[in-house]
Amino acid sequence: MPHLESLFWLLAAATLIGVPGYAWRVRGRSYATYGLVILTVALPGAVLMHSRLRHLFGPAAAPWIDLAFLYSMAAASLHLISLVTPRLRSAVFRYAVSIPGMTFLAGGGLSTVWLLMWFVPRLILWAFGFTRTLDVLAWMDLVPIGIAVASVLTSSRLVDEIVRVVVAEDGPEEVTRLPVERYRRRAPEPLPSRPLRIVQIADPHLGPWQPVKKLRQQIEALIDHDPDLVLLTGDFLTMEGMGTPGALAAALEPLRRLPGRCYAAFGNHDHESPEEVLAGLEANGVHVLIDQEVSVETAAGAVQIVGADFRGKGRREHLQQLLARFPRRDGELRLLLLHDPSAFKHVPKGDVDLTLAGHTHGGQLGLVSFGWDWTVLRRTPFPDHGLFGHGSNRLYVHRGTGFYGFPLRIGVPGEASCLEVVIERAEFTAEVVEGPARSSTLGI
Repeated sequence: MPHLESLFWLLAAATLIGVPGYAWRVRGRSYATYGLVILTVALPGAVLMHSRLRHLFGPAAAPWIDLAFLYSMAAASLHLISLVTPRLRSAVFRYAVSIPGMTFLAGGGLSTVWLLMWFVPRLILWAFGFTRTLDVLAWMDLVPIGIAVASVLTSSRLVDEIVRVVVAEDGPEEVTRLPVERYRRRAPEPLPSRPLRIVQIADPHLGPWQPVKKLRQQIEALIDHDPDLVLLTGDFLTMEGMGTPGALAAALEPLRRLPGRCYAAFGNHDHESPEEVLAGLEANGVHVLIDQEVSVETAAGAVQIVGADFRGKGRREHLQQLLARFPRRDGELRLLLLHDPSAFKHVPKGDVDLTLAGHTHGGQLGLVSFGWDWTVLRRTPFPDHGLFGHGSNRLYVHRGTGFYGFPLRIGVPGEASCLEVVIERAEFTAEVVEGPARSSTLGI
């Protein structure tokens, strides 16, 4: 069916021209530019990959390849058009349009980068007559497709973990990654004294990949740990979530089971729809700390929580003034909710026992799935995931409860963790009585 190949090319061209034009007319220049950039990155690789697959698999498979690419292109086009008037869609639309469409665009972007990388080596091999080598390497064209499939699988799940974080009295002079205890698929050995149990919810990004029902189920599973505190570190919505009033409130409803234990700070995306985020949190009894502090009595002792608002500029001054305004309370563990972990370096040494952050989605691309800490953010100013120290200050960076937009978690799965905070500082020694089921003396 040779006309299918032509239809794919025509639809790709129509999408590249028509979607930004329609978006400009209805929603304005900003989204039109966003759509044009996405399509400019994704479509060259998609078109080249289409041709390469037809060549690799031959005429018998060509009609099926054409159909798959034609459907995926149509889904991508419809998804981008739907974002002109963004809102959360039905499950049918998500599975039939948004998810395949975004996967196609992500795979196209990966293909663009991959095929460009291989162009010069191929050209050299062709120039020197290594045709047999070129035939063997032709199957390397499938690498972006394999990565795209793997990234969808990685992006679609969270890893259940118990994470033990030790709060200590000293540490490195510069911000440095520290070892951390993680327990997956097995329970850790009991501690001699009761830790503070924290469930962190970071970057849930309510949207096509994180619908209301799915986020509710994830939160229900997390609070089954019976945490002392649930701390939410920002970025609750996507464009679709912002366009659906009441959706966040419905998704966070399980938090009502823990009155007085839930506290939140804003992330960068929350300032795009602050009223909706605030309403969704407060409807479920979540205390929002926007440059504020609170003292909470928990089963593990008194805890001071300071919530820092997200700032893109002037972060050093903002953080230091905030912490000076709310100084450490005697005998209380001091926590800081800080969406962007790159600002952790501005926290004065010894001023905060444990900072909780997110924002980086764990680095998105790395080798965490294979047991290594490495990600593409390893050599950047952004602490990517896990535990870091700066003097006695400790920072825990959550890999994220969700992600924004395209399924590009490659080797870095999301996180559903319960933090057990082990405190070894003598000045916090406290007697803790929890009742007959769990009684312990917490020597801190």
